[in-house]
Amino acid sequence: MKYFVISKLLFICTMLFLSILDANCQIDNTYVKSNPNSPEISFTKTIHNFGSLQKKSDASIDFVFKNTGKSPLVLKSVTPSCDCTTPDWPKGPIMPGKTGTIKVVYETKEMGVFNKTITVVSNAITNKIELSIQGEVYEK
Repeated sequence: MKYFVISKLLFICTMLFLSILDANCQIDNTYVKSNPNSPEISFTKTIHNFGSLQKKSDASIDFVFKNTGKSPLVLKSVTPSCDCTTPDWPKGPIMPGKTGTIKVVYETKEMGVFNKTITVVSNAITNKIELSIQGEVYEK
């Protein structure tokens, strides 16, 4: 009985903590979306299919984006879903109306079909965007 009460209390405390954490995130996101002067990121495309690639013939793609907002855009992080994908992106602010490029290199070490993602986090209204690369690697 004593363990039941302790576990119930622990469960309630955990749920309270998660509710507070969730509320804090929503408040921050609401502020950004309600600010008409926020930056906004717009990609020309978010998915690229390489088609068929030979093994050990690395491939790259440039994902072009534009700051369509009213203040400087900053890419906070660009994170690939695996070590086989390497992104390179502008580290400084992108001014309103200007464009930038995220270059993604895929290492074709493993044979077979692939579908990898790159998560772009920025200070834009849509602060998290997923880019995707796809294709199939075959033996030479």
